Amino acid sequence: MPPLLFLALRILTGLGGAMLVVVTLSAAIRSFVLPRNEVVRLNVWVFMGVRLVFDVAARFANSYERRDRIMAHYAPVALVALPVAWEALVSVGYTGLYWAVGEGTWLHCYQLSGSSLLTLGTIDDFSLVGGILTYSEATLGLLLLTLLLSYLPTIYQAFARRETTVALLELRAGTPPTAACLLGWLNHDGSVQNDDQQWAAWEQWFVEIEESHTSLPILSFFRSPQPGRSWVMAGGLILDTATLLFAAVDGPRPRQVEMTFKAGCLALNRVYRFFDAKAGAEPVDLMAGEGAETPGRADFDEACRLLADKGLRLCADRNAAWAHYRELRSRYRPALEFLSRLTMAPSLRPGA
Repeated sequence: MPPLLFLALRILTGLGGAMLVVVTLSAAIRSFVLPRNEVVRLNVWVFMGVRLVFDVAARFANSYERRDRIMAHYAPVALVALPVAWEALVSVGYTGLYWAVGEGTWLHCYQLSGSSLLTLGTIDDFSLVGGILTYSEATLGLLLLTLLLSYLPTIYQAFARRETTVALLELRAGTPPTAACLLGWLNHDGSVQNDDQQWAAWEQWFVEIEESHTSLPILSFFRSPQPGRSWVMAGGLILDTATLLFAAVDGPRPRQVEMTFKAGCLALNRVYRFFDAKAGAEPVDLMAGEGAETPGRADFDEACRLLADKGLRLCADRNAAWAHYRELRSRYRPALEFLSRLTMAPSLRPGA
C-alpha cells in the first residue's frame, strides 16, 4: 500500500474511533446527567435488541402470568446491557485510535484497549501517545460504570414511589380494579366533592410519572411486583374515574379533579409521544367501533348501574353522558392503548 494512502487510512480510522467514543460518551451523559428528556438512539438500539429476545420468549408463553414473569426481567437486563454496550463501543473506538497512532497490529490494539478499559494492566507496551490514550480510556471506562451505578438508586426510588400509588389504588378500587368501584369508594361519605386531598396526591403522581418516565425511559418497562398491577393501568384507572365523574355523575366538577385529569392526560400523552414518533400524526376516529351496542357502551352502562347502587346521583340523559364520556376518554385513549401494548399491561374496564 502506498505510504500516503496508508497514512490517510490511519487518519480516517483514528477519526472514526474518536467519533465512536464521543457518541458513546454523549449517549451516557444524555441518559443520566442531562435533566431533560431526549431520545438517545444508541440506547434505543440496545433496548430494542434486548426486547426482541424477550418478545420471542414471551410469544411461547401460554398465559399472561407466564408472559408477565418473562417480561419482568426485560427492564433489569436491558439496564445492565446498556453499560456493556457502551464499554464495547468505547473499546472498539479506542482500538481504532491505538492503531491510528501506530501501536501495532489490530489484535495488539484490541488487547491494549480491553486491558486499559477494564484497568487490567495486562499490556504495558505502548508509546507516549499510546500511554495518554490508555489512561484516558481507563478513566472513561470507570466514568461510564459510575454513571450507571450512581443513578440506580434514583431509578429504584422513582419505581418505589410509583408502585406505592399503584398498590394503594388496588386497595381502593377492588380486584380487578375498576373506575366504578374507585368512584364508589370516593363517595364513602355520600359526596364526591370533598376528596381534593386524594386527587391532589394523584396529580402529584402524574407529574412525577411524566418527568421520570421520559428522562429515564427504562422505568416504563419495570413491571409491578404483582402480575395484576401496572402503572399504565393505574393511570388509566384514575383518568377513567375522573371521566365517569364528569360524564355520568350529576353535579359540579371539583376543581382539583379537573387539574388531576389535565395532569394525567399530559403525562400519558407525553410518555406516549416520547416512545412513538408518530403519536398524534393521524386523526383518531372517535366513533369507530363504539356504537350503542358495543362492549364499550355495555361497560359504561354497567358502571352507571354500580354507581347508582352506591348512592350517586347520575345524569338523566344516559346517551348524552355516554357521548361526553367517549369525548373525554378520547383525550388519553390512544396513549393508554399504546402504552398498554408497549408494556404488556393488563386490560382495564370502567365497570365491573
